Amino acid sequence: MPVNLSAPDPSRILPVPGVRIGIAQAHVRKPNKNDLTVMLLDAGAQVAGVFTQNRFCAAPVQLCREHLQRGMGIRALVINTGNANAGTGADGISRAMATCIGMAQQLDLAPEQILPYSTGVIMETLPSERIIAALPAAIQSAAAARWADAASAIMTTDTVPKAASRQVKIGGAMVTVTGISKGAGMIRPNMATMLGFVATDAKLAPGMLGGIVKTLADGSFNRITVDGDTSTNDSFTVIATNQAAHAPITSWQSAEGQALQAALQAVATELAQAIVRDGEGATKFITVRVEGAASSEEALKACYAIAHSPLVKTALYASDPNLGRILAAVGYAGIADLDQTQISMHIGDVHVVQDGGRLASYKEADAAAVMAKPEIQITVHLGRGHVAETVWTCDFSEDYVKINADYRS
Repeated sequence: MPVNLSAPDPSRILPVPGVRIGIAQAHVRKPNKNDLTVMLLDAGAQVAGVFTQNRFCAAPVQLCREHLQRGMGIRALVINTGNANAGTGADGISRAMATCIGMAQQLDLAPEQILPYSTGVIMETLPSERIIAALPAAIQSAAAARWADAASAIMTTDTVPKAASRQVKIGGAMVTVTGISKGAGMIRPNMATMLGFVATDAKLAPGMLGGIVKTLADGSFNRITVDGDTSTNDSFTVIATNQAAHAPITSWQSAEGQALQAALQAVATELAQAIVRDGEGATKFITVRVEGAASSEEALKACYAIAHSPLVKTALYASDPNLGRILAAVGYAGIADLDQTQISMHIGDVHVVQDGGRLASYKEADAAAVMAKPEIQITVHLGRGHVAETVWTCDFSEDYVKINADYRS
């Protein structure tokens, strides 16, 4: 069961002018499943993305990067589930490109104006011919108000769809930001098997979007981990259709730019946290915060050491305040000159460690009570500076092993 996460109300997931979404069944892996999603963009939209840093990246990731660099104006996205088209060599590239060509022919566009995305099982041949055959049905079904349908169609081992919307007034005009994401396992995005798509009708000066997409990812999808495995297919794409009735935003530092960035960041963060809440087998949502660091880099090292530790995550599942596991993770995080006598720690609002040792007044029952809750915050203070960073993760249960043991069956 996901942790404090339910399926979104479709009426609250707002359409974005300039984006139409279609869904179809391509039978990529399983019959009778909506496994093909297309996003059709009006001319004039800006598109930017960041992708996995895994060097064994999937074929669609390679093509997305190439097509964005061409700068020909992206007009459509094609997303399939059931098959990641990763570890498929030259044949995988050819099949991903065939999908782009098939979509381009349907819309009278160049293939370089299409972005392909795949998610699912790795090292299996993408049935591109089935995807291409289903494209006309997907295009014909396209409508503006199908974001919630798309959130369901891009799921793999997710248990609930993930979607979010915000509206903000800019220059006297109401601007919409809507996004969807998928992911539940093989989650430790490292951008510079999750997918995230966020669109807005805000009007931006040319080239503006590329300057903010990594910032948005760093504050959201690059702050989550389920199991510490960076997928071959991680992709985060942001779209601005430029259809809102306000003057173009020319700087992210302006009042209008800051307002839009806040709305985009809020949607991206909600979608990222939803992935953790729906982590495979998760029963608890964990916030790991490291304070008092000398740099962002070392704070994140400590955050991820805690968040990745199977020993910490299984203790959290059991509501067992085995605090030595957390301190040990901080110790091996890679901070060479860390002084353990400066470290303090809280579990929720319970002060458990001071000056590197157990607080004299600490009672284990107090920490156990906090760890029994579905949402827990671990706060570690390193005593080295004034930098703080936060990462979101979940616990490890028996179900995580079962889900991944049976993933291909």
